[in-house]
Amino acid sequence: GVPRCPLTLSPHSRMFSLDDFEVGRPLGKGKFGNVYLARERRSGFLVALKVLFKSQVEQDGVEHQLRREIEIQSHLRHPNVLRLYNYFHDRRRVFLILEFAPQGELYKELQRYRRLSATRTATLMEELADALLYCHGRKVIHRDIKPENLLLGLKGELKIADFGWSVHAPSLRRRTLCGTLDYLPPEMVEGSSHDEKVDLWCLGVLCYELLVGHPPFESPSAADTYRRITEVDLHFPPHVPEGARDLIRRLLQRVPGQRLPLRGVLGHPWVRGHSRRVLPPGNVRSDHRVTTD
Repeated sequence: GVPRCPLTLSPHSRMFSLDDFEVGRPLGKGKFGNVYLARERRSGFLVALKVLFKSQVEQDGVEHQLRREIEIQSHLRHPNVLRLYNYFHDRRRVFLILEFAPQGELYKELQRYRRLSATRTATLMEELADALLYCHGRKVIHRDIKPENLLLGLKGELKIADFGWSVHAPSLRRRTLCGTLDYLPPEMVEGSSHDEKVDLWCLGVLCYELLVGHPPFESPSAADTYRRITEVDLHFPPHVPEGARDLIRRLLQRVPGQRLPLRGVLGHPWVRGHSRRVLPPGNVRSDHRVTTD
């Protein structure tokens, strides 16, 4: 079986320091620091160590965002959500001990193959919809679903990462403009309030990008992208199958309340027909039917 992680936050959690880790190669670079592959010396457990510089975090005024990321992600437990095991800090830096996703960013897979197959896309859509159903059930909206924030585990299974923009939303209504232009839903472009249904829009944009190779409203200028988003100016190249078009159209609805809900994504005939999702042992799909696949 998978070794139980010795790094998990618990009431009697011991404090970690950098001396507890052998730090290896860099896995990625971020605005506030870098992520490294690391091995915990006592257990040999491999993790991703995200190193953030306090000066940079403070300079950008995002301490509250970092606290929120830690607070939110450390409590989420789902096979398709990247685990945040623990964190520690020294005078200059904050260290997040994260699950290591060996296959890296979905973005890299998309760059390598330019576009993905129906089977691969439907599988990722099922994994993502299931993970978001779990997050929304805990009043967490991600708000920044895009290929750069989705990582891949050992068998290519999806892991939602980067909860820096996510909101633990008691009110579930937000007005801040964040996220990536190509993935912004009409309500955020227009600066009106938004709720967890922004993630449904992003799911539609992602499905399109995986199958086509670029996001649906991509344009030479930001003004043009904005216009296409607000008008839902959607066009499909001939190779996109009808079932996928139906799914994408149902998600990319201008009125948030008209978007296909996550259970509808999980039950959509195109997703059901093409997904090859394999669940880790002991996991049940969100609809609580035990599956035998």
